[in-house]
Amino acid sequence: MLGFSRPREGRRARAIRALFIRHGAERTPEGRSLQLLRAWLSPAQRAQFTEKGYFEVTGGDTGRKYRIYAGASTNVCEVDEKGRAMRGLCFMPRGNLPVGDVMLSQKIALECSENQALEVARRFAPTGFMFGRSRLLG
Repeated sequence: MLGFSRPREGRRARAIRALFIRHGAERTPEGRSLQLLRAWLSPAQRAQFTEKGYFEVTGGDTGRKYRIYAGASTNVCEVDEKGRAMRGLCFMPRGNLPVGDVMLSQKIALECSENQALEVARRFAPTGFMFGRSRLLG
């Protein structure tokens, strides 16, 4: 009997620990900013962010596709019709903002003021290293 209850106790303890960590993290500025970001994402974007660590948006002026990865800088890239990164973009709001707020501002800028965002963005050659799954926050 003890053999069966011990693994169950371990799972329960891990679940409780994860709940406390998650609850505590959601009470931080970073956690609240990610909650706000998720609230602004469409169901498809939320699923992408959770599963892949990024979400895609369509530019409001040109209709181009952009991928926003978890991060606060060098985290946006334009993608082609096959989903391959074409060029990296670095732009962000002023101030020291939590990552979720930065990503939300990037989403809104590309969807509502794409040309203005592109005017201020610094371009760079995207690499797999920059846009890896290790940046997962979703």
